[in-house]
Amino acid sequence: MRVLVTGASGWIGSALVPELVDAGHQVVGLARSDASAAALATAGAEVVRGSLDDLDTLREAAVASDGVVHLAFKHDIAFTGDYPGAAAADIRAIDTFGEALAGSDRPLVIASGALGITPGAVATERDGHTTHGSLGGFEARAANAEATLALASRGVRSSVVRLSPTVHGDGDAGFIPAFIETARRTGVAGYIGDGSQRWPAVHRLDAARLFRLALENAPAGSTLHGVADEGVQIREIAETIGRGLDLPVKAISPADAEAHFGWLAAVLATDGPASNTLTRELLGWEPTHPGLIDDLEQDHYFARGSAA
Repeated sequence: MRVLVTGASGWIGSALVPELVDAGHQVVGLARSDASAAALATAGAEVVRGSLDDLDTLREAAVASDGVVHLAFKHDIAFTGDYPGAAAADIRAIDTFGEALAGSDRPLVIASGALGITPGAVATERDGHTTHGSLGGFEARAANAEATLALASRGVRSSVVRLSPTVHGDGDAGFIPAFIETARRTGVAGYIGDGSQRWPAVHRLDAARLFRLALENAPAGSTLHGVADEGVQIREIAETIGRGLDLPVKAISPADAEAHFGWLAAVLATDGPASNTLTRELLGWEPTHPGLIDDLEQDHYFARGSAA
């Protein structure tokens, strides 16, 4: 299968490209920079230069492909205040892929998020794509997931992989490094309230395999969960960080959370466990790499400076 991958040189994409190549697929990777293009070529992918804003390029590449995995997202503007702008660019790309693939039954797989779907309860793949509570700002991207699933009615084998808030592994630059950096900066490994909030988690390599399986086999209109650990308590994460940095572990009151954690407070305050049962049954996906706590205890998160 000839597969177009956006975000191909990113955190998950750089694991997905060799996963696809090893499975016998021909990969076409979207690259914005010379460095990304070189990395993709080294990994055995064909390179298409462009960005999410180059809709003609996206359309032409999708038309020439047997399927699309859309991982790119403008995180650089999303987490510096323009999340709506990032979500708007995302839906334009999704609409472009939908037009290119309509009526062909070719697959389109996109990435979305699992946190905030059913706060305080275990989310399943049957739950909708509306976020709640303090993560309501993510609703625009959740709507993009619904738009992707709706493409099934137009002859696109569309599916959505809802990823855990932490897709962990050596080289992670997401929420866990930000959590660690906060501990370094403040001198304590903190958690909010009693720390009973739960996060699902998945190893990067397990997530990459799931995207491949979705591309190959997910039925049209499928919601899948990129979840290995159903729910790791934030207090346990903080305790592991405390051991890793040799820092005290401390409860932070909800009233002081924003001052202590900054933008990370809303995410750490969310209790959002998620199940992977239906995903495993549908695709035969079985996570095999270390869980979050075991991965944190391998020291690679602490042997380097913050990547956040």
